[in-house]
Amino acid sequence: MRIENFLVAKAAAHPAKTALITKDKRLCYEELDDLSSRLAAALFANGIRRNDRVLIFMDNCWEAAVSIFAVLKAGATFSPINSSTKADKLAYIIGDCDTAAILTQAKLMPVAAEACVSSGKTGIFVASTAGADNQCPAGAISLADCLTFEAKEIDHRGIDVDLAMLIYTSGSTGRPKGVMMTHRSCDAAADSITTYLRNSPDDIILNVLPLAFDYGLYQLLMAVRLGATLVLEKSFAFPQAIFERIREEGVTGLPLVPTMAAMILQMRDLTPGFLPSLRYISNTAAALPQAHIERLRFLFPGVRLYSMYGLTECKRCTYLPPEELDRRPGSVGIAIPNTEAFVVDDQGQIVPPGVAGELVIRGPHVMQGYWRNEAATERTLRPGPNPWEKVLYTGDLFRTDEDGFLFFVGRKDDIIKTRGEKVAPKEVEAVLHAHPGIAEAVVVGVPDPVLGHAIGALVIRSDPTISEKDVMRHCARHLEDFMVPKVIEFRSELPKTDTGKVSRRLAAEMMEAAP
Repeated sequence: MRIENFLVAKAAAHPAKTALITKDKRLCYEELDDLSSRLAAALFANGIRRNDRVLIFMDNCWEAAVSIFAVLKAGATFSPINSSTKADKLAYIIGDCDTAAILTQAKLMPVAAEACVSSGKTGIFVASTAGADNQCPAGAISLADCLTFEAKEIDHRGIDVDLAMLIYTSGSTGRPKGVMMTHRSCDAAADSITTYLRNSPDDIILNVLPLAFDYGLYQLLMAVRLGATLVLEKSFAFPQAIFERIREEGVTGLPLVPTMAAMILQMRDLTPGFLPSLRYISNTAAALPQAHIERLRFLFPGVRLYSMYGLTECKRCTYLPPEELDRRPGSVGIAIPNTEAFVVDDQGQIVPPGVAGELVIRGPHVMQGYWRNEAATERTLRPGPNPWEKVLYTGDLFRTDEDGFLFFVGRKDDIIKTRGEKVAPKEVEAVLHAHPGIAEAVVVGVPDPVLGHAIGALVIRSDPTISEKDVMRHCARHLEDFMVPKVIEFRSELPKTDTGKVSRRLAAEMMEAAP
């Protein structure tokens, strides 16, 4: 099914049900459907056609949700862009995907305008929200005016194997790459995830993650697919305000990333069961340390906690059924429904349990490839077990236990070679997170003339009295000697990507730059 039909169907069946809640607006399904149809008509009237690429350069606002469905109703492909994106990166994306239109906000128009000029591309249709003066910025037409168009169905003749979205990777290892996802692959991913999360139309999901981040984006797509309600917030900077929102709206689902979990666990005034409406918590972007899982389960008794693993190229790969948390600490579980996950060696042969190898994913939710990047596509999508298919080589190292449950070892590129040994940073981080005085930590290799690389760690303390020696002694009790960090640096915060994920690359650069 095409994604926009999720909305059309739910608006017909439950027009008055609340679809979206933001700080300044509540939209029922009928209103969300109507507004997106009006904007689609405006896009079509301004030349946007089937398979054109439209950038949605906004923060988490109701206009962004309307824009996503409007682009799809026009038959085009949307590309969500993080609101913190700078002009040079935006210009690259504009040129890379040959952007036909940009939907944005007044506060972001200076960046959008600079990027349009830098890209050298002309004829881009730009629509923007009004600024503080209630005026549309120069260089754009008013998004409000677009929403006055007559709502009507556009006969774009699109089908479900057309591209629904082009979502760009962070570019942490080079230029951003556009991940191509069809309507069919998005539908398959949403169906699989909502199945194991046991989502229903009665769910009220709170999302603080950027809609430009696929984990945040899918909260919207899954909610609309189900006919559930999404509470959209801009950030988790003030957790107490978010908690109050959860209580006010009776939120049942809370998607987290590890940095959010760390913030919650540093708060001292929380009592178990303080958010009684919650039914489940999910985590992805990076694995939750086992110590954090245990503390979250203490704070949220009776709440199902889903530890998951995924990547932009297929949305989600694995999940750990909550009943397995005690039996398989550290595992990210099994393949999501209607998906296969297996671990292979460098020759592509499946390895036995306990042996580390590259994780490979097979399923209908796998991307079509990277936009206009055949070389990167060929490295990542390779022939599968059947002659008609390609499977996704994730670049991540995993191992399985005897029952086939998966354990993340590390990214191939992250493995640190020290004293002739190979060290997976995640193993060291797990020990660091188990220390009660450590809130967050990231481990990297630091160039060393003798060792090749020394193990270094950036650490955020929850107990300000712990010292570098305390941390090293703790690690020495639980790790082999060559895995114990030789360099410890205490910081007030860790470097993060736009999506809130701790950046190992930036952490390594910080440690190398330190005097």
